[in-house]
Amino acid sequence: MSIALEIISTEKLLLSRDVDMAVIPGTEGDIGVLPGHAKLITGLRGGLVDIYENGSISARYFVSSGFAEITESRCAVLADAIVPQEELDEATAKAALAEAKAAYDAVDIHDGYAYREAVDKLISAQAMVDSVTPHQV
Repeated sequence: MSIALEIISTEKLLLSRDVDMAVIPGTEGDIGVLPGHAKLITGLRGGLVDIYENGSISARYFVSSGFAEITESRCAVLADAIVPQEELDEATAKAALAEAKAAYDAVDIHDGYAYREAVDKLISAQAMVDSVTPHQV
């Protein structure tokens, strides 16, 4: 059995195919999505979407934030920014992290919305740096 996986950015549909399993970075932790999964809508944190086919990871996509809609037969990942892991660049990731750290350091902690946005960007930027490894799929 397989599950239909769609990975959609704000600009276009990047991937639409049946896969054995997808692991997505939910806001409360990683979620393994298999056929027959309970219906769920969840927010995404910055991290990798791992796509499993034939018992191993066949592709990885970095997502910055967004949400996922899961049903028994489908998983749709809708994210603000999506990049295939092999296209991630260490220098760009480190620059994004430095920018996010500067924004976090400058935010007014009494402004709840601005503080939460700064924290989310910092988490996403750190996840991007963590995703840049020599062990890419």
